[in-house]
Amino acid sequence: MAPRTEFLTVPNAADEYDTYLLQAANMILQGATCETVAAYLDDIISGSMALGPPSEAVHRASLLTAEAISAYLQVDRASF
Repeated sequence: MAPRTEFLTVPNAADEYDTYLLQAANMILQGATCETVAAYLDDIISGSMALGPPSEAVHRASLLTAEAISAYLQVDRASF
């Protein structure tokens, strides 16, 4: 059975942060590694949010976020 993806197509996400996380989830569903997704989140921080280059701690938080999304999606898939 195909994974659920309807939550990834919400055209009017509550705010831009929802959009960033939905894109991260979509990347994972398409096979991106957690490191690739973390780099995407780091780019959001440094580019869109204009907060400068991410520190080691910020990158670690991006990676943990990507890993949490991946774990959630794996659990969600297992429920089918």
